[in-house]
Order: sequence, then structure tokens, then C-alpha cells
Amino acid sequence: MNTTSTAGRPGRDGPRTTSARARWTLLLLGTAAHLLAVGGRWDIAAAAWLCPVLLLRFARTGRPWTGALVLWAANTAAAVFWVAESALGLNPVVLLGVTGLAALLTLPFLLDRLLIGRLRPWAALLTFPAATAAAEFLITVLSPFGTVYGSLAATQTGALPLLQLVSVTGSYGIGFLVAWCASTLNHLWEAGSWASARRAVFTCAAALLAVVLAGGARLALAPPTGPTVRIAGVTADAALVRAQKAQYARATGGPAGLVAHPPPGLRPAQRAVLDGLLAATRREAAAGAEIVVWPEEGARVLVGDEPAALAAAREQARRSRIYLEVGLRVHTARAPSYGRNEALLIDPRGTVRWTYQKAHPIPGSETYTPGDGRVPTAATPYGRIANVICYDADFPGLMRVPADLMLVPAHDWPEFGRVHTAKAAVRAVESGYALFRQDAEGVSAAFDDQGRTLATTDYFGTDRQATVAHVPLHGTTTVYDRIGDTFAWLCLAAVGALLAAGALTRRRPPAS
Repeated sequence: MNTTSTAGRPGRDGPRTTSARARWTLLLLGTAAHLLAVGGRWDIAAAAWLCPVLLLRFARTGRPWTGALVLWAANTAAAVFWVAESALGLNPVVLLGVTGLAALLTLPFLLDRLLIGRLRPWAALLTFPAATAAAEFLITVLSPFGTVYGSLAATQTGALPLLQLVSVTGSYGIGFLVAWCASTLNHLWEAGSWASARRAVFTCAAALLAVVLAGGARLALAPPTGPTVRIAGVTADAALVRAQKAQYARATGGPAGLVAHPPPGLRPAQRAVLDGLLAATRREAAAGAEIVVWPEEGARVLVGDEPAALAAAREQARRSRIYLEVGLRVHTARAPSYGRNEALLIDPRGTVRWTYQKAHPIPGSETYTPGDGRVPTAATPYGRIANVICYDADFPGLMRVPADLMLVPAHDWPEFGRVHTAKAAVRAVESGYALFRQDAEGVSAAFDDQGRTLATTDYFGTDRQATVAHVPLHGTTTVYDRIGDTFAWLCLAAVGALLAAGALTRRRPPAS
């Protein structure tokens, strides 16, 4: 008796024609591909397409709940690998988080396995992609991790024609497409004949081709045009930063003691970094920059020194007649935050247009009180400017603001900076604005509203940490701007409808 129906649906215990050795080979190969598609520095874009094909095959050829537990372990291993390659540090908070993320990313495989034998072929094909997009969406709205992990769009930032899809669906559309291809290839695998699977294959291939062609046409026929603004991002010289770190290492008494009894050399070291940033600002303004951006926590001050530091920055903006984005870390003695992580925009008159506090502290790492999450915007001669800080850009809902230019001061590290900056390109395409990300101890970059890289600088590859880009003044209004996460909500609703349909339908008996 053949345990696979003519529509390619597995029997109750999965197709028995797949040997145990073959199943475990699928699992091992799929997990290996997963390690190269986690949104990390060793990613291979093609691995993101291969991984779900193999893991879905494993899930469909075994018992549902046993397979789900094994896939949860595999997904957890991939998440732990991502933590290790990104040098994040595996503390209990991070371990709990990645285990939860792995559970959400396992759900699409379980739902597909439970429903595949109960639904019509077309509905069965859409179960896995809809559930994958829904799981990615739930991660961004329910967890403190945003899209920093678990978003397949982050693995495809180099494929600009494909990336244009996020201007309509958000990042979840790419996850849907990748999973749809996996579901279709598994249908072909199970069908056993081209004739019974060709309609599904042609439909999926046509959709993928249409997305790529439309994205290519957008890039070729509607590139950003018109006037530009010269933006410079500056970071203090590495020697000054190292000297400041050495003084912090001498502090005793914890965060409160840092303010009450700072090491004797701390204030001079902080002032040297501030002076270095001011000097770099003068240099870039003299070279023609009209907007200058400091990185996240580019200048660090004790709370009593904050007014003097701001006065110096305001005077520099006024003298250079520029817009100056100041990244500031203010140390206080007040628990539990012991400080603020701020970005301030100062206009050419020396007026502070806003003071924004980081809305999403990194879980398990940053303890300060988050800001209110209201992204500030200001009309300027260079378009409407907005501002978030580093990790905030991993939350699409926060980033969907009406702007022409998004400034993102950031602070990463060698193992994480390049890929974290690349992920910011997704936000630029989604919302239709140029994005300038100045990174302390990472990779800085500027992107236009279609995801093209306009400039990039590696902090660790140059003695002078400055990034200069000519950025278009005007952004575009995208479909995603207007409809928000409608596509993700539709996928979530589709999962609910498919679950209801599966519950009301008796499992189809296997063909003999």
C-alpha cells in the first residue's frame, strides 16, 4: 500500500518509503543549511531557500509531535550558533529568548504536518508559507527581539530585485515566498510525477518570477533622482576611544559609584572624545557636509557635565551652520537605569529640535529605561528627517514613519556590525526613505530608498572613522507605508482559517 495520496499528502505516520537514515540525513543537511541562513556574518543567501525544503521534508515523513520536538532542537541549535557567531554572549536571558524564538519558528512545520492530510491541495500548499510569515510577524510584535533574528528577509539583502517586495508586504513577504517554494518542491517530491505537480510548480515559479521582474523594473525605471544632501558620519579616533575605555575599567562601586566617585582620569578622557567628535564635525562641515551624524553613545558624560557638552555641540552646529545629530550617553546615579541613551538633533541655529531616547534596550545587556517609542521628525531644507537609535531599527512598526531621511546612530562590534547594518537596508525599502547609519565600532553605511548602498566605512579598517554620502532629498511613499502589516495579518488570519478547516475535515485516507 502506498501511504502517499495522489495529491502528495502523507499518511498518518508519514510516508514509509523514506528510510530512517534518509530522514536523519535530511535533518542534518537542513540544519547545516540553517546555520548559514540565520542573519549572521557567515550567511549564504541560497542556504535560506534550501533549509526549509529539507526540514519540511523531514517533518512530513515522520510523526508530527516527535518531529516538531526534533525540529525545535535543531532551530534552537541554529539560534545558539547565531549567538556564538555574533559574539552576543549566551547568558540566561539570551538562552531563554532564543529557545522561545526557536519554538515559534518550529510552529509552521508542525502546522503543515498536522494539516497536510486534511486540506485541499491548494490550501495545503499555502499552510507552510502563511504560517512562516505569521511566525515572523509574531516574533516582531510579541518578543523583544524584533527582526534581529528569525527574519528570512535579512538573508536576502544582497538581492535587490527581490528585496523590493518588502515595500509592499513588509519583510514577511520574503519569508512567505521562501516557504512557498519549499512547500511546492515538497509537493513535487511527494507527487511522484511531473503531471500531477506541474500546476503548483508553475504557479509558484510565476509568482517568484513576477516579484523579481517587478523589483528589477522598479530599480531600473524608478531610481531615486533629483537633488542630494551631503551627509557625514563621524566617530572619535580609535586611540581616544581606547583611552576612555581604560578609564572606565578603573571604575569601582558599580554604576552609582561611577557618578559619585569617578576615576580621576575619566572626565579628561570623556572630554578628549567629545573634542575629537567636535573636531571631526568641523572638518566634515568645512568639506561640505550639511548634516553630520555622531554614533550611538558617541560622547559619554556624567550627568553634571551634560549641559556643558550640549552647549559645545550646539555652538559647533551654529558655527558650522549644519544639522548635527549627537549620540550621547549620560551617566546618572539613579537606579535601575543609571543613565540615558539619547540622540539629539541640533539645527544650524544651535536649537535642539528633539531629544530622543532609545526605545528598545538590548535584552539582557542594556538596563536603562526605554524611551516612549515616539519617533521624532522635523521638516528641514533637506526633507523630513527622522531618528531612531541602533536596535530600534529592528522593529518595523517603530520605523514606519513619514520621512525622507532616517538617521540611525548605532554601536556594534566586529562580529556583528556589518550584518546588523545591512539589515537596516530592509527598513529603508519598506518605508521609502534614505537611511544613514553611523556605527561606533562597526560598519557605517548609507542606503537609498531602494536599498542601494551609497557609502560604507568599516571602523576597524581605517584610521579616520568618517562616512560621507550624497543622499537623495526626497523619499517615496510605499504600499507598506499605507497598509502597514496588512499582509502579515492576512497570513495570520489564513492560518486560523486553515486550522479551522482542518479541524472540521476528516483526514483523507491514503490511496492504495
